[in-house]
Amino acid sequence: MTDSLPPPNNSSIDRAALDRILQRATELQTGEREIGDSLTPDEVVALGKEVGIPDRYLQQAMLEHRAAATVPSDPGLLERMVGPNEVRAERVVQGDPDPVVRALMSWMEKNELLVVQRQQAGWISWEPLKGMQAAIRRGTASLDTSKPKFMLSRAEVVVATVTPLENGLSHVSLTAALRPTRRNHLIGAGVWATLGGGTAAAILALGILTPVAVVPVLVGGLASAGFLRSFRPIAARVQLGLERSLDFLERGGVKAAHEQISRGPGLIELLANEVKRAITTTQESRRESGSQRRLPEKPK
Repeated sequence: MTDSLPPPNNSSIDRAALDRILQRATELQTGEREIGDSLTPDEVVALGKEVGIPDRYLQQAMLEHRAAATVPSDPGLLERMVGPNEVRAERVVQGDPDPVVRALMSWMEKNELLVVQRQQAGWISWEPLKGMQAAIRRGTASLDTSKPKFMLSRAEVVVATVTPLENGLSHVSLTAALRPTRRNHLIGAGVWATLGGGTAAAILALGILTPVAVVPVLVGGLASAGFLRSFRPIAARVQLGLERSLDFLERGGVKAAHEQISRGPGLIELLANEVKRAITTTQESRRESGSQRRLPEKPK
């Protein structure tokens, strides 16, 4: 009895499954030929042609690999225990630095609570938007649940560096500083640990049984650990926000200068313009009526 393939499955394939299928198919195809411990860039391009990968995608992937290899990754003890005080994401995208920076500014203005702090050629930084404008945008965003927003609002500063590469490609590096947020979590953990230890010391000083003194130590320790653990989800969300910005650039968010569509006024701007127009019209009407009343009478 011969073995037969399983019947075809017509169910849809999601993105994660597609990535695994393509990766496995590539492994199977490249496994048919002998590959040494290392390859030159030309050999990588030649191998990509064999498996049907266009040159520009291979060049972009190799540039991303080189950029990632230059970034040191040596987390300290505090970073391993609590989390990083800075998260980073980088990618190689199609486009020159100026259109890439414009696209990033448009994305941050629309999808994040950030305002431009400084800007230079190929470099820009943002800081959190505060005040009434931030409150209005938060309130407006709460009515739209179609997609997540404001994923970088916990960052102290977000910095983008865009470096030109060959063949119309640019390397984009995004960095978000989380020092104040991590410091607040460390302070909260220290406060709970101190309260637990101080309460236990006071109980022992009063001569109460030792097992009773263990309770505040346990409570303080659990609360302190909870404060420390709650920082990692914040860092992960900020990391996801950086990756989401790069996804936008990679999906074609970079436009040439003549393709940039001017952004129309928002709801708040429209309301403000209407109020200004109404006030101006009322003032002009009053001035006209006042001037008519002051006209001298014609002599008979």
